[in-house]
Amino acid sequence: MKAMPKYIFSMYLFPKFIFIMLVLLVLSVAISPVLASVQSDEKAPAEPSAATVEYRDAKYGFSFTLPASWKGYKIVTQKWEGSDTRKGDIEHGPLLYIRHPAWTKENPREDIPIMIFTVSQWESVQQGNYLVNAAPISPNELGRNRKYVFALPPRANYADLTGVEEVDDILRHGPLHPFWSK
Repeated sequence: MKAMPKYIFSMYLFPKFIFIMLVLLVLSVAISPVLASVQSDEKAPAEPSAATVEYRDAKYGFSFTLPASWKGYKIVTQKWEGSDTRKGDIEHGPLLYIRHPAWTKENPREDIPIMIFTVSQWESVQQGNYLVNAAPISPNELGRNRKYVFALPPRANYADLTGVEEVDDILRHGPLHPFWSK
């Protein structure tokens, strides 16, 4: 059997190559709107605007974007405690509450709690070495910088208070922005 000359082989292969490339191009154009909608559903950090208020914490290196209705908010500082599940040691760290300006003793509103861990404390909590809640549920990470991890306490927003839906909505939009490099 005679060998086929290279140009004849190329003559047959080239149209198939062009056809495959056109199919891939059409598919990528058809899929790109779907991929764009999936990416836009992810938690994108909100940029501060005229309709927002920003809490900035230079001590721990983060900012938190709030709706304009939170102008005049207060920061309430407490501390979280965690116990070592084996040794009985106690760890602790800051727990900040961002409090709505309409909050009163008579009519409390839902706060936004932020637990602050050092990176090593966070690793211990994630490994199950420290429990920071009565239930064995870990806090949810909101963000981190090179020194600290910021987390939402387990069971946050379970109170039946005014504003719980608003706080849930705020948290869904990725409001915490660490500003020290990782």
